[in-house]
Amino acid sequence: MALELTYGLIAKRIDHSLLQPTLTEEEMESGCRVAADYGVASVCIKPFAVPLASRLLRGTGVEVGTTVGFPHGGHATRVKVYEAKQAMDDGATELDMVVNIGQVVGGHWTAVAADIEAVVEAAHEREAVVKVIFENCYLTDEQKVRLCRICGEVGAGYVKTSTGYGTGGATHDDLILMRKSSPPRVKLKAAGGVRTLDQAIAVVELGCDRFGASKTAEILDELKGRLGL
Repeated sequence: MALELTYGLIAKRIDHSLLQPTLTEEEMESGCRVAADYGVASVCIKPFAVPLASRLLRGTGVEVGTTVGFPHGGHATRVKVYEAKQAMDDGATELDMVVNIGQVVGGHWTAVAADIEAVVEAAHEREAVVKVIFENCYLTDEQKVRLCRICGEVGAGYVKTSTGYGTGGATHDDLILMRKSSPPRVKLKAAGGVRTLDQAIAVVELGCDRFGASKTAEILDELKGRLGL
């Protein structure tokens, strides 16, 4: 591979996903312990469980993330801002917000930009990171490029391919397009479909600073075996 494969190269790019609709509180608690044991970058957990994750992960080096406007992005902007502030009050330092997908498809770019900017501004007041979710399976390449530019203009931390709950997830073509269309300061996150170590390596090689995964233990156990750890 083009990059030197190390444990940290992969583990510190994983946002351990704890968003599945049927996850119980006990399963989310177990998931937080997995994240801590494997030393990943963050968990992305259901909003109501942010206090739980914050308590369990304090001092571990694992960031606490949650969602805003999930999964369709159709919340009123003021509601998204409220969600963001509540999540930060509860201990979240990373916010994965969904764009208003219908407004993107309809070409209402002023409203789309204002929606993203409002959440970014609220987050920056508390030094939190915003990852803007596009849901690429519903968008044209032109719409994806426009969103990348908007995210750069309003100061978003990341552009992200998908929620993982649409009709498709991260594709290599989309990752290449998003990396090329975003300013260097805007990072890239893949979500949806990264389930194996080889898939994880591939998205990192394409420029991803983070990727979402629910198969974290399986990916990192295979990595340990490959590295002889």
